[in-house]
Amino acid sequence: MTLTLKKIQSPILEEMAEFEKKFRHSMKSNIMLLDKIMNYIVKRKGKQMRPMFVFLSAGVSGEIQEATYRGAALIELLHTATLVHDDVVDDAHTRRGFFSINALWKNKIAVLVGDYLLSRGLLLSVDNEDYELLKIVSEAVREMSEGELLQMEKARSMDITEDVYYEIIRQKTASLIASCCGVGASSAGADVLTIQKMKLFGEKVGMAFQIKDDLFDYGDLEIGKPVGIDIKEKKMTLPLIYALQNTGWLEKRNIIYQVKNKSDNPKSVAEVIEFVKKSGGIEYTTEVMNKFYQESLEILNDFPASEYRDSLHDLVKFTIERTK
Repeated sequence: MTLTLKKIQSPILEEMAEFEKKFRHSMKSNIMLLDKIMNYIVKRKGKQMRPMFVFLSAGVSGEIQEATYRGAALIELLHTATLVHDDVVDDAHTRRGFFSINALWKNKIAVLVGDYLLSRGLLLSVDNEDYELLKIVSEAVREMSEGELLQMEKARSMDITEDVYYEIIRQKTASLIASCCGVGASSAGADVLTIQKMKLFGEKVGMAFQIKDDLFDYGDLEIGKPVGIDIKEKKMTLPLIYALQNTGWLEKRNIIYQVKNKSDNPKSVAEVIEFVKKSGGIEYTTEVMNKFYQESLEILNDFPASEYRDSLHDLVKFTIERTK
């Protein structure tokens, strides 16, 4: 049976609809320009996976409460702020097929909008004394920044080892999903051990999620992300790291040269993709992804059986089996 987000959401349908209303309200501003931009952001949001992780984690760990709505909103506000700033840093003009804020309103306004979203999130927590939730999410934002900077630092020398790669994706991607699950558990009144357990579960899911994303770069699937985009951006991901670790010095030197100097040439990109496939990089990376996936399920299965746990299980499966 094909998994759909609608089916996965079934135990929290009412909560998600209520969250939608509350979140729209939290984005309102008296300044006309800001209100226009906030409306634009709300309209083009994605699949709502992060709030789903928050609400389902709360259901698994205890009871969904008012603090759960605020926790989900906090994550959305802070995460959206980082995306708006990222688009400025990357000089990106589109995100998920829509124009980015900086493309429509220029960099100066985009940076200020990111700051505004950040402050809305901070005030939402401080005004309601949700200090524990704020701590969990702020730690994730710090990790995401560190992960981006570590990746930039390593991209110059192209000497990323497997361990460094795991650290980069743990910080850049997994920390956010871990914070969703930690916030869900904390908002439901769970104890410290349960919160830590949910965060670890989210981290494993995030690792598998990012590795799946990196596999798309070598895709035999027709997907939204163009094939070879990571290579063009000189990003060292696991399939390439593994392939380079398991080849001779001469071939390694040639491939690194192609990535460093010829990554805007489609022929060179195709050569790198072919090299990775031939070296077993895809199979190895798929194995690693499945290992993180299984580890996440083992943690989840420690929790009592419930419709929330079933949906969380399906949500994890959905993130791993997605085709875009």
